[in-house]
Amino acid sequence: MTEMLPSYVGGEWWTPATDADATEVRDASTGEVVTRVSTDGLDLAAALQHGRTAGQASLGELTFHQRAVLLKQFALALTERKDELYATSARTGATRQDSWVDIDGGIGVLFSYSSKGRRELPNAKVFVDGGVEQLSKDGSFLGRHIYSRLPGVAVQINAFNFPVWGSLEKFAPAFLAGVPSLVKPATPTGYLAEAFVRILVESGLLPDGALQLVSGSVPTLFDELLLGDLVAFTGSASTAERLRAHASVQTGGVRFTNETDSINASILGTDAVSGTPEFDSYVKQLVTEMTTKAGQKCTAIRRAIVPTASVDDVIDAVRARIEQRTVLGDPRAEGVTMGPLASLAQRDEVLRQVARLEESGGRVVIGSTETPDVTRADGTVGAADDGAFVAPLLLRFDDAEDAGVHSIEAFGPVSSIIGYGSLDEAAALVARGGGSLVTSVATHDPGVAVELSSRIAAFNGRVLFLDRDDARTSTGHGSPLPQLVHGGPGRAGGGEELGGIRAVLHHMQRTAIQGSPDMLTAITGIWHAGAASKAGGRHPFRKSLAELRIGDQVASASREVSLDDIETFAAFTSDTFYAHMDEQAAAANPFFPGRVAHGYLLVSWAAGLFVDPEPGPVLANSGLENLRFVTPVSAGDSIRVELTAKQITPRETDDYGEVRWDAVLRNQRDELVATYDVLTLVAKEPAAG
Repeated sequence: MTEMLPSYVGGEWWTPATDADATEVRDASTGEVVTRVSTDGLDLAAALQHGRTAGQASLGELTFHQRAVLLKQFALALTERKDELYATSARTGATRQDSWVDIDGGIGVLFSYSSKGRRELPNAKVFVDGGVEQLSKDGSFLGRHIYSRLPGVAVQINAFNFPVWGSLEKFAPAFLAGVPSLVKPATPTGYLAEAFVRILVESGLLPDGALQLVSGSVPTLFDELLLGDLVAFTGSASTAERLRAHASVQTGGVRFTNETDSINASILGTDAVSGTPEFDSYVKQLVTEMTTKAGQKCTAIRRAIVPTASVDDVIDAVRARIEQRTVLGDPRAEGVTMGPLASLAQRDEVLRQVARLEESGGRVVIGSTETPDVTRADGTVGAADDGAFVAPLLLRFDDAEDAGVHSIEAFGPVSSIIGYGSLDEAAALVARGGGSLVTSVATHDPGVAVELSSRIAAFNGRVLFLDRDDARTSTGHGSPLPQLVHGGPGRAGGGEELGGIRAVLHHMQRTAIQGSPDMLTAITGIWHAGAASKAGGRHPFRKSLAELRIGDQVASASREVSLDDIETFAAFTSDTFYAHMDEQAAAANPFFPGRVAHGYLLVSWAAGLFVDPEPGPVLANSGLENLRFVTPVSAGDSIRVELTAKQITPRETDDYGEVRWDAVLRNQRDELVATYDVLTLVAKEPAAG
């Protein structure tokens, strides 16, 4: 008897006591039963509470950087055993290339968020958003925005097409934010999600409660959700609408974001005629999107929008490429480039939607809806009645305004081609899709790109421009990237995933914090002007990270600027701008009283005023940020500098960290001359001996 697929909840693997109501899950190519799925008797409320308690506690002990390091370790653990995942993935109908997109793509998301977390987030538990708002004249009352993690569980409800990537692209930002995840994969391919979760559990790296898996249906899920929980749904628009209407979302404060089916488009530019590199790239991309994952991609091209004069050329080129490069069959057979759909139910649904497209006016011009001959696992060719196979299909609509082509999605290896007469018409056709995840444009004409971008961007979450200069390096129409937003308006769901650190902040609450400089310093871990500082005594540059404290300060002596200093700096640097060298011209400038010192002269002098030159814990100056010159300095003026330790960021994987120093230059009248941040790399511990 085939084993039941377990869930991982409450820190242990769980299977139901009975299999009476279990659902059979079958191999997409052969129809063989792979596993059975049921959640009968699973205590979903307890699983959620485990996340809210144990998961929140374990993740709350870690900083952003510590969580980021774990994400990399998760990625390495999965990489070490990814051959197991590839073997399992083949049973879902995925070819090796399809599995690379899903498995290596998911692992890549972990690597990406690990890197971004350490580069773009502080080694802290709170993220500061934006600058300081002065709420009083004397600086004693300030305001600032911070992000803190939500106190609940990030629930994933995932589609069947990408059981690894679709889960990890949600898990990585939630984990980095410090929010535990509960994953509910789609039943037809949930066994692949279980496989990657098992690898992570067996690695011993997962903090308690950080990741749970429910294999099977969750009919009471939304009844158990509380304020502080959030749901990320991927699936059909109709299901999303039903879930969004639940009281927990409408009035209970549960955050709900969704990414749903999308009638994505790809436009062939008016300049991209047959024989151009752009035409060839367009055809290659269209066939790729029709056949990768057997077209089961939320980002796949459903509408090929082509100049009317090029429609026949595109059809002929697509047909030729499919005939040359597409081998339909069991992914375990040598030479197969396109596998079956995920299940027989999905095959039947795709053919039903193709019939609707035909009824709406579409004509199948490439492929057939008849049961295709395929390459079986043993290399023989013939029918596979128990496999969910559908051949690549391209439909032609002579009427570009037909409602069906813009509203009916056959979620498989199916696309439709329509003609357009002008760029205005092409843009209007894109908009007819009601909001999409992505539209691509093949053109080498910047004018075409500008015109279309201004017209279609508002209807898309992402727009890709493809031409001869980027075709070789382009990641493709259908590939969401961790660095860029994945989501789209309208029919596409109106949500956002990925997009770098944006996705982390989706799992956090932005709050306006008001208080004194000392209070904001304590809350944010960033020194604020007016907060306590400590000058004198041991120079801060003599202190390692273990010894340095926020507010440690250097208050320098003054140095007078002479005309000779200004002229020497001008001669040495060749910066003879008139404001420094011509008294009459400088005086005529509304910003200067006459000749003034170079701003970079003042910054250079400031370094000399605050630095401790001997070897020590300070290893290097790594940058200078937010430089502003406020008051001009003339010959005879004096400057002094206050340098205060503003933020201390140890690196988790190195023997040093970064210190951000607040630098303030003032003149002899105590007027503000310049402000900026100095960045230094500082050893974590004092030198031995």
